[in-house]
Amino acid sequence: MAKSIAIIGAGIAGLSAAQVLRSARCKVSLFDKSRGSGGRLASKRSAFGSLDLGAQYFTARERNFSAQVEQWHQQGLIDTWQPHLYQSNHLGLSHSADEQHRWVGTPRMSALTRALCKGLDCHFETRICEVFRGEQAWYLLDADGQQHGPFSQVIVAAPAPQAASLLSASPQLASTAAGVTMLPTWAVALQFAQALDTPVEACFVQNNPLDWIARSQSKPGREHSGDVWICHASSDWTQAHLELDKDAVCEHLRGALAEVLGCTIGAPSEQLAHRWLYARPAHSHEFAALSDPQLGLYACGDWCLGGRVEGAWLSGREAARLLLAQR
Repeated sequence: MAKSIAIIGAGIAGLSAAQVLRSARCKVSLFDKSRGSGGRLASKRSAFGSLDLGAQYFTARERNFSAQVEQWHQQGLIDTWQPHLYQSNHLGLSHSADEQHRWVGTPRMSALTRALCKGLDCHFETRICEVFRGEQAWYLLDADGQQHGPFSQVIVAAPAPQAASLLSASPQLASTAAGVTMLPTWAVALQFAQALDTPVEACFVQNNPLDWIARSQSKPGREHSGDVWICHASSDWTQAHLELDKDAVCEHLRGALAEVLGCTIGAPSEQLAHRWLYARPAHSHEFAALSDPQLGLYACGDWCLGGRVEGAWLSGREAARLLLAQR
């Protein structure tokens, strides 16, 4: 019986690779440390609804990804989001001229990755700590000491710093991944009983602790009680306040939100904060995917190809293509 292929990471890159391999009739097993799929496309459940604390939307430029996005749209997994978009800088608040076509999962970002998981052998809440070579096969060791395998090949679809340690069997791949710097982001959700007095539904921010804000209910399919805002801190501010208490983070970013919108903002009725340690690559890379075909070890992710959702999807496809070329 043919051995399975292991994929570590059930974000869009890992799921993209899994879809290609499944189409080629390969056996695939996915492992993810989280309770569900998505990575930064995951949505967090809260007392005031499901929240997109990670990727806020995605765009499609590359031909193959554009075709895939249209299929997802036809399947009802995603929809367009056309917010009243602004920009904020030292000159103040103004309408943004950015007219990109933005897509979001419906009714939450994770709806897309949940659909992509259907029919796959997924192991959630399983943190893989080591990838090692046995006799003519690969094995995975998780944080609970459980061993998984044998596998014929392994694709690591994790953020670069985590991928580096899992790729230790291939010093070249591990070194490349270790050379990628990932930037952190504090993400905050604030719920207000009364709607804030502003026409803004999304805003790119400069010269402020924030670099992005969005009115969550402006996205299609979102149902919230009250007025819910998602605020992303800049990487510089996050780095300087990486260990700050979550309540203090919420307080700081609420003040920054008031500054951007130019209005008084009272205490929220609910709030939560999430720290993304590996939110995006510091620099653009064009690896597409990493491979050591002799060992049967591969790596993919948004950090390999531009840092966007589209890049993650394309990177996963490329890792699967490279793997299939060696079978």
